[in-house]
Amino acid sequence: MLNLMKKYGTYIAFILAFGLMLAYGVEWVRDGIAGVIDIALGPLTDTFGLPFFAVLLFLSSATGLYSSLIQKYTIDYEKMQEVQAKMKEFQMKFREAQLAGDEKAIKKLEAKRDAMMKDQLEMSQQQFKPMAYIILITVPIFFWLLYRLHGMDLGAALTMDTAIVFPFLGIISLNDMAIWILPAWILWYMICSLTVSQVIRKALNIGGI
Repeated sequence: MLNLMKKYGTYIAFILAFGLMLAYGVEWVRDGIAGVIDIALGPLTDTFGLPFFAVLLFLSSATGLYSSLIQKYTIDYEKMQEVQAKMKEFQMKFREAQLAGDEKAIKKLEAKRDAMMKDQLEMSQQQFKPMAYIILITVPIFFWLLYRLHGMDLGAALTMDTAIVFPFLGIISLNDMAIWILPAWILWYMICSLTVSQVIRKALNIGGI
C-alpha cells in the first residue's frame, strides 16, 4: 500500500486538486468546504479579533511556508541545478561547433542531445509534482476567504475589517479592484505570500519554480 501511494500519490493529488477547482463553480460544495475550514480558521477573527487584512497576512505567510517546504521535499534541486549546468555547457559547445563548422563535433554532440533532453524533460515534470499538493491546501483556504468576504457588509463604511491601505490607492475595500480585475484582498495575499516564500527559499537554499 505504501509503495502504491508513493507511486501514484502525485496522480491522486492531481485528481483531487482538479476536483477542488471544479468545486469552485458549485456553491453548496464550495461553502460546505469553507464551513469545515471555518471551524479551524474562524477563531482568528471571531475569538482573537484579528482584522481581516491581518488574517490575510497570516494565511498568505503560511502559504509561502508550506509551498516552499513542499517544493523542497518533492524536487531534487541539486540534480536540477546539475542538469541545467550540463545543458548550458552542451549548448555552448554545440554553438561553438556550429560556428567552427566542425561536423564531427556536431554529430558527436547530436548523439548526446537525446539524453540531455530526456534529463531536462524529467526535471520539468518533477517541477509539477508539488503543484497538486499546494493546490490541495490552498484552494480550501481561498474557499474560506471568499466565504468570509461574502459574509461581510462591504457596502458599509470602511473599517479595519473591511478595508486595506495600498500605496497610491489609499484606503479601499477588500473587494475593490486594485489592479485591473485583481481584487485588493488577492493582491495583498499574493504580495505577502511571495515575500515570505522568497525569505524561506533563501533560508532553505532552494530555487524557484
